[in-house]
Amino acid sequence: MKVKFYGVRGSVPSPCASKVGFGGNTSCVEITGFDGTKIILDSGTGIIKLGEELIEESTDDINILLTHNHWDHIQGFPFFKPIYQSGRKINIFPGQVDSSDKDAILTQMSGSNFPVKHDQLPASISLYKEATASKRFAIGNFEVQTQALNHPDGGTAYLISQAGKKVAYVTDNELFPPGKINTSIKEWETFIDGADLLIHDGQFVDTELPEKLGWGHSTTTQVLKLAKSANVKAVALISHDPFRTDAQLEQIEKELKEDSRGFLQVCCAKEGQSIDLSAIEF
Repeated sequence: MKVKFYGVRGSVPSPCASKVGFGGNTSCVEITGFDGTKIILDSGTGIIKLGEELIEESTDDINILLTHNHWDHIQGFPFFKPIYQSGRKINIFPGQVDSSDKDAILTQMSGSNFPVKHDQLPASISLYKEATASKRFAIGNFEVQTQALNHPDGGTAYLISQAGKKVAYVTDNELFPPGKINTSIKEWETFIDGADLLIHDGQFVDTELPEKLGWGHSTTTQVLKLAKSANVKAVALISHDPFRTDAQLEQIEKELKEDSRGFLQVCCAKEGQSIDLSAIEF
């Protein structure tokens, strides 16, 4: 199983010279199985580059798993080139959110927001029932398991397994929310137990958290503690603060590597970075 990051920023794209090293596109990750089956996680602006590659590579069905409908997780979809391909089949699995607009990824393409309406698209697009918590289903040879995120308006985390390898995609998520708890820390430990790779929101550092409690994001050290207690092999942090520069992320990553040496591999994910689960090395 292979993982490639196309967008690693949170909240808003940040196309600045000081951030080009880690990248400025918002959430989008591709997982490719041993049989070539692909799963796309989220549809932030990172999906635009991925779409350009897909129209050149194949005509296979496209499967998109959404965590939730905040802008940084759906805003790239109108510019995803495969939706303009006649005969292309695209399957969308929405996350479990509290609001009623389960089809927000499509309805954002309206007359007031975008010149092309979603019902005018040439591709065949299927919107499946939302991926509710504690659900299991299959996509090709992948097994997908879900869990509820701790995030304003809700959302869905995914555990994707194939041939004995496991990737957990948990963003955006506040591990210790001050209000409603959809998933406790013990439940997270069970959900990601033994994962080869945990991809988790690490938007904040500890000193920033007091002013941002309830925003639906975690700190980098909170994520590492969770990973250690759940026997996770490697962590890739995403949803980087849009104002965080390359130099700042490099320093954060350096400190995390020092703190986790000997028990865990960790990185701050970069746009364009690929990880082969059979030989993870950061």
